[in-house]
Amino acid sequence: MTQRILAVVSAGLSQPSSTRLLADQLAAATRDELARRGDAVELRPVDLREHAHDVVNHLLTGFPSAPLREVLDTVTGADGLIAVTPIFNASYNGLFKSFFDLVEADALIGRPVLAGATGGTARHSLALEHAVRPMFSHLRAVMVPTAVFAAPEDWSGGAADGALRARISRAAVELADEMHRRPPSAGPVDPFALTTSFEELLGRSDR
Repeated sequence: MTQRILAVVSAGLSQPSSTRLLADQLAAATRDELARRGDAVELRPVDLREHAHDVVNHLLTGFPSAPLREVLDTVTGADGLIAVTPIFNASYNGLFKSFFDLVEADALIGRPVLAGATGGTARHSLALEHAVRPMFSHLRAVMVPTAVFAAPEDWSGGAADGALRARISRAAVELADEMHRRPPSAGPVDPFALTTSFEELLGRSDR
């Protein structure tokens, strides 16, 4: 049985949060799909609300706190990523964008990502395609085809209704397929690791 790590980032600001609720349901559905493929999954939820001050401090100083460094390592070292944001003014919220601005430029290359969003009206659903998907494409992550948007009318008594449940299931299958066919992650990339020997840096060789 292959062990997988799934990072689940939620940028909701309120408590309770429909954004966190959507993230949790996407994570549970993906975990179940991976289990059907014989993979054991460790879910690692990241509630950005708890790290908002550290995110701003990192933007200002260039240095992460220890808890934020751990969160960044969780996201960049996972086998897959679920990222869910509320939609403000037809785009992701500032906390979501600020956090991913702190991710190393090459850290998400080839990483399977499922994007989700919540908003006050279904008219905001296109923000997933014109804002969230381009951001992860710029980071060279592998976005699954289905992105999941949830409006207030998609929830029935705190549970996903039939249409939303179907979208969650389809997206979970796509993310599970992408994660399952890849080798397990080797963990976060050390930004200070040397990729070139000192001899190569000095233009020397053994010839």
